[in-house]
Amino acid sequence: MTNAPTSQSLLRRVQTGAGEESWHEFVTFYDQLIQGWLRRQGVKANDAEDVRQEVLAVVLKEIGRFEHNGRTGAFRNWLRTVTANRLRDFWRARKRQKTAGEADLEELARQLDDATSDLSRIWNHEHDRKMLECLMLRVSKQFAPKSMQAFRQVVIEQRPIDDVSDELELTINAIRVAQSRILRALRKEGAGLLD
Repeated sequence: MTNAPTSQSLLRRVQTGAGEESWHEFVTFYDQLIQGWLRRQGVKANDAEDVRQEVLAVVLKEIGRFEHNGRTGAFRNWLRTVTANRLRDFWRARKRQKTAGEADLEELARQLDDATSDLSRIWNHEHDRKMLECLMLRVSKQFAPKSMQAFRQVVIEQRPIDDVSDELELTINAIRVAQSRILRALRKEGAGLLD
């Protein structure tokens, strides 16, 4: 992952073709996310690899036309729909019945299509958690290690700010200022991917 601060979000850089490095970073993140998610749902390794490749091929082809609709999670939902469609197409192309111990790809696709299903909620949660980790790594070079540590403990782990202040020997005000700046950097970098 690149550590240099940028003026555009990762999504915008990928959409506008602003460098191979941005695309590589984007694919690396989503490659791991999609592959891991499919495997956790019981999709066999070879099938998960095939579906992952098909999803990324569609994303590569269509991402330039993706338009954020202003709703929270628009990109995440678009990607979930692409994944559901690729699962469905993959299953139809195989023209075979599910065997014992194998994931039901048609059922996975159906549940992913339903934004209110438990599986869609799991998808959303995993996407946002992994994206936050990726963004934290990206912005961490812009801030002092203690500031990042305080942010992680107060915002993510939800520890009392007084305790964190004492442990890290930072004033509460310094933690609040760092928190505000880090949140701003995270929002800027993740624009369109999380919101």
